[in-house]
Amino acid sequence: MPWIDNGKKFPYTEKECIINLVKIKNDKFQSCLEHFFQRKEIENVYINKEDIIVIGFIGLGNMATAIIGGLLKKKLVAPGEIIGTDKLPEAVKKATDTYGIVTAESNGEVAQKADFLFLAVKPQFFGDVISEIKDLVDEDTVVISIAAGKTMASIEEMFGRKIKLVRCMPNTPALVLEGCTAVVQGELVSDGEMEYVKKLLVSFGTVSEVDEKMIDVVVGVSGSSPAYVFMFIEAMADAAVLAGMPRKQAYEMAGQAVLGSAKLLLETGKHPGELKDMVCSPAGTTIEAVKVLEETGFRAAVMNAVDVCIEKSRNM
Repeated sequence: MPWIDNGKKFPYTEKECIINLVKIKNDKFQSCLEHFFQRKEIENVYINKEDIIVIGFIGLGNMATAIIGGLLKKKLVAPGEIIGTDKLPEAVKKATDTYGIVTAESNGEVAQKADFLFLAVKPQFFGDVISEIKDLVDEDTVVISIAAGKTMASIEEMFGRKIKLVRCMPNTPALVLEGCTAVVQGELVSDGEMEYVKKLLVSFGTVSEVDEKMIDVVVGVSGSSPAYVFMFIEAMADAAVLAGMPRKQAYEMAGQAVLGSAKLLLETGKHPGELKDMVCSPAGTTIEAVKVLEETGFRAAVMNAVDVCIEKSRNM
């Protein structure tokens, strides 16, 4: 329904103003939208009366929707300021039904309308997607890649020109707003644009700025590591089940133990070895378990796993 303010009737709802400006970038809704912004009903949104920042997503899989969820939960943007597309109709429907974002018919449409464009597709599809959008991305658009193994140089080579490019590597805990994201600033990206990108990324976890040469290391230590942690939790829970504990309870206790341990490490700043020693009483149960882990190569197995993950990322 239209709204009435100070006796003046406006023909569109606030949401329609935002959504339609995103869809068509037309001044048709400007006077209505200006009045809306003057009322300051949405705070902490990167917009002003004259313009609106559009966040685009090509690809609406788990990582993209985790980012979208974080942006909306932290109220950094409104749903109508996000436009996305995916090759799978069910992914588009899910994103629309869950978040109320604007959806597009093609990758090109998103590329044309986005001011900050997330390339959230699998690395193997990068070439096809970029060939479709490279002539439609404006020189002022900031492109944000979340793909493993795709260097900034290789992405710009696909575009056939220098672009405003940010490379980042999030991880799946972003789905519960506990992500760990490394980010690299491209040479054409201004400091102000970079700060805004980091503001977007911190909505679903922590953000660390790194040199690009460290991105493959990030893949090994945080990007892929949730899988190692889940295996560790599963193994502990299996042992508890073997000893008679119900599986659901075993998963809950093992998961909480890992969550609490990580929090203790981060909040105290203590060395992990010191924290380990705090648990190991002389001739106790824990040091007996630690002895077995050392004998069976636990540390070496983890280090080797991270190492091969880093190498795989470098060679993609």
